[in-house]
Amino acid sequence: MKSAVVSTVVLLVILVAWPVSAGYKDSPGAEGYKGEEDEGDTRSWFPLDNLLSLSYYDKICPSFEKIVATKVREWTKTDPSLGPALLRLLFHDCGVTGCDASVLLDHEGSERRSPASKTLRGFELIEDIKSELEKSCPGLVSCADILTAASRDATYQLGGPYWSNAYGRRDSTNSYAGDVEKVPSGRRDITGLLETFQSYGLNILDLVVLSGAHTIGKANCGTIQSRLYNFNATGGSDPSIDPKFADYLRRKCRWASETVYLDVVTPIAFDNQYYINLRKNMGVLTTDSELVKDPRTAPLVAAFAEGPPQIFRQQFAVSMAKLVNVGVLTGEDRVGEIRKVCSKSNSRAY
Repeated sequence: MKSAVVSTVVLLVILVAWPVSAGYKDSPGAEGYKGEEDEGDTRSWFPLDNLLSLSYYDKICPSFEKIVATKVREWTKTDPSLGPALLRLLFHDCGVTGCDASVLLDHEGSERRSPASKTLRGFELIEDIKSELEKSCPGLVSCADILTAASRDATYQLGGPYWSNAYGRRDSTNSYAGDVEKVPSGRRDITGLLETFQSYGLNILDLVVLSGAHTIGKANCGTIQSRLYNFNATGGSDPSIDPKFADYLRRKCRWASETVYLDVVTPIAFDNQYYINLRKNMGVLTTDSELVKDPRTAPLVAAFAEGPPQIFRQQFAVSMAKLVNVGVLTGEDRVGEIRKVCSKSNSRAY
């Protein structure tokens, strides 16, 4: 009973956090999707000083949204796993130096060449979109905006929410492998994760909500084997994992090169099952398990687990709209550019 009361209170807090226009139902229609609803419209949320605009491409590249949506649909139809991969690629971009497409640069010593980035995917799709846009709108669309739009469209195609993006980002000319250490890993504790999120201007609600991206996608077994075999030199598994689930993971992860779904119950559905799993001690990553144990995040996990999936979807859209504004470069930033090819800087020779 006490848990239900706490969850109800938390849900009320989440409702207050929604933007005033959260109920707006205006997907891009003929220019993109003809979706049933725009669950995360954030037009009234964007700060006024970041120089991004919801209508940035309306006149200079009106086909931008349609081209991105079409290409994402084509690629993910052939390989559905690219949907979660694009979302992860965006997180790795924004989590380093901001949403500046630095993760796409491919040269010696770049983020992309870091060992921590070796499992990232989706680069070819972004390049394909860029190539198509260069035919229609040469030199006008940044790779950072393409990645922002593509990850949103991929999420929507997986059954996730649609949200309005503001555009006008420019691309970084620099990328350093050492910066990848800033990306939150699956082994960090909640305090470390929260400090990282706060440095982005995000809060504890955003941390819990964006962790919900683990409702889709897979984890590499190499990242969790330390939880399954000889945990802390005990000879057994991490005791915070349900024993039956730990046995299932051991059978799936005999080799580090294998993968396992982050949500083993509804692995291809964008729903709130992830949070239900956490409360059953079925979190795959260490950070997943920590969310349900830490008193600062556990009530939010309970709220999303017990509430209707729509609440999670709605807040995910709002938190994503905040994330893609982190550390953006705009027209006033002299260090930014609009790349001709997403993997190469126009102005630097490596």
